[in-house]
Amino acid sequence: MLKKIIDGKKISKKLQEKICLEVKKKIKFGNRPPGIAVILVGNDSSSKIYIREKQIACKKVGFVLKCWKLQENTKEEKILNLINKLNKDLEIDGILVQLPLPKHINTNNILCAISYKKDIDGFHPYNIGKLCQKNPNIRACTPKGIITLLKKYKINTCGLNAVIIGDSNIVGKPMSMELLMYGCTTTITHKFTKNLKKHTKNADLLIVAIGKPNFIKKSWVKKKSIIFDVGINRMKNGKIIGDVNFKSVYKKISYITPVPGGVGPMTVTSLLENTMLIYNKNYKI
Repeated sequence: MLKKIIDGKKISKKLQEKICLEVKKKIKFGNRPPGIAVILVGNDSSSKIYIREKQIACKKVGFVLKCWKLQENTKEEKILNLINKLNKDLEIDGILVQLPLPKHINTNNILCAISYKKDIDGFHPYNIGKLCQKNPNIRACTPKGIITLLKKYKINTCGLNAVIIGDSNIVGKPMSMELLMYGCTTTITHKFTKNLKKHTKNADLLIVAIGKPNFIKKSWVKKKSIIFDVGINRMKNGKIIGDVNFKSVYKKISYITPVPGGVGPMTVTSLLENTMLIYNKNYKI
């Protein structure tokens, strides 16, 4: 059974151990540790969980994480001023604004205000543009994590029909560009897509990121396909499940990521890798 499981937790642990050793080496040579600034606006419970996960990961690898917790009604101008200050802070390598933001704040304005050189989420137009040109700089974390898993499991993507369910700026769109770069014929589906099942049944590689528990079932997937389940859905009983009905599809497919323990850990690790990439531009041994 385990041969079919893409173990993101295991791969993530190994990569974080490697980052930790690199950080210790940098500090040994008299350099400061890498620094991340996180901005949280409001009291979204899921956002708090995600930040806590990042705090734990930063502590493991030796990063310094500073968090600014702002009230729900904070004005956009105040956030922009804080970002401008952090852009100039020489001890901060990466800036992350936890999404979603309150409705009165223009998310695009906030993300564009972060210097592309400190954009560890990979959402800045400059970094997305570099990815479009197949010359990536800092890459969106979840798509980057998925590509890393494909490489670690030696899955050849060249020529595969890849279908992405969900066209978000965080996963869907950058994921499509990543897969194009690695030789896939790529389709993005969304809420206006007609006959979604027709697309999913044709997918050699299926990436699902819509936030609908157990949405994809056995009859929707192609035999021997590869599935990456990005969905994280917390049920009333507290159990976390993905967008794919794992038990239903398991015997039919070649590889699948579990939820939890698949894509999620790799998203956090990709954030650390992005920070390390920026840091290394400033501190070279």
